[in-house]
Amino acid sequence: MQQKDVVIGIDGGGTHTRVIAADIQGNILAHSIRGSASIYRDSSVQMNVQSAIKDVMERSGIEAVRVAGLAAGIAGFDTPEDLEWITPLTAVPGLACPKWHVNDALIAHYGAHLARPGIIAIAGTGSILIAINEEGRYLRNYDFHHYAASAARLLGYEAVFEVLAGHADASDERLVARMLGHWNTATVTELYHLASGGFDADRKVRDRCFGRFAPAVTEEAALGSAAAIRVCNRAVKQIKTGIELLGASFKQHLVPVAFIGSVAGSSYFQEKLREELKNASNKQYTVVTPQLPPAAGAVLYALEQAGLPVTDEVIRRLQPSGALLRQALGHGAQA
Repeated sequence: MQQKDVVIGIDGGGTHTRVIAADIQGNILAHSIRGSASIYRDSSVQMNVQSAIKDVMERSGIEAVRVAGLAAGIAGFDTPEDLEWITPLTAVPGLACPKWHVNDALIAHYGAHLARPGIIAIAGTGSILIAINEEGRYLRNYDFHHYAASAARLLGYEAVFEVLAGHADASDERLVARMLGHWNTATVTELYHLASGGFDADRKVRDRCFGRFAPAVTEEAALGSAAAIRVCNRAVKQIKTGIELLGASFKQHLVPVAFIGSVAGSSYFQEKLREELKNASNKQYTVVTPQLPPAAGAVLYALEQAGLPVTDEVIRRLQPSGALLRQALGHGAQA
């Protein structure tokens, strides 16, 4: 019988799907990047995910019978009903191994905290906070019907609304100039006309456009734009509330927190979140650097679910995965 000595981890969060194939000792065999796995962001999600899985298997010569398990963290997986569109994503013909589908934030947590207790706050393409406490309880801010409005597109929307509502001053000149350039308009009046027509009828296209403007908002906040600061600080406050909400589930007083995503990882948010958490009301929070990328966290999750050991040596061998995926993304669509 062929030995089952490979697991596949999938990070289907954000604008790209990242896939890692590794052996059960943690050695990275192949990696691949394709388009989004979220049905709310891309109409080709099944092709995106399946082509990435096939790619890592073909490039590393992995036969389907060798795969001990596959774990996929998918953005937009919030209710059991979502499995109707999520399960087909990994239905690669011939790949009959056990498959575990979870929200992408869970595998991000596994990567950030190496399956240990802690909180992650994700703010990038989307926004979610997740805790796994010392008793192993899994809890999301969504479970409280709390939402931290800190996704990239929301920063973009809020910054535009501030300007169009007449809340800009001299400190916002660069922000406004970048805003006009981003939407290819010459004046605020022209931008207002575009906005009053809804910008773009296609919501996915519109959201992507606003999301791409978020780096300008966080950068200008760091440079002193009053409007950008207001927008960012509102989001920071909501993230802090979500962290404290989840922190209340821990018995331990010291709770590690990791920040993930383009917004939460920006210099402005990092600085402000650290400042805010120094004045947290219920726990002492320590900000930690994520140890592994979410795709490697999915590998850990697959190993754990398959009953295979997750040792320090396995984790050490997975460490290069972050650099490999960043390099692959920098070169375009895939590795």
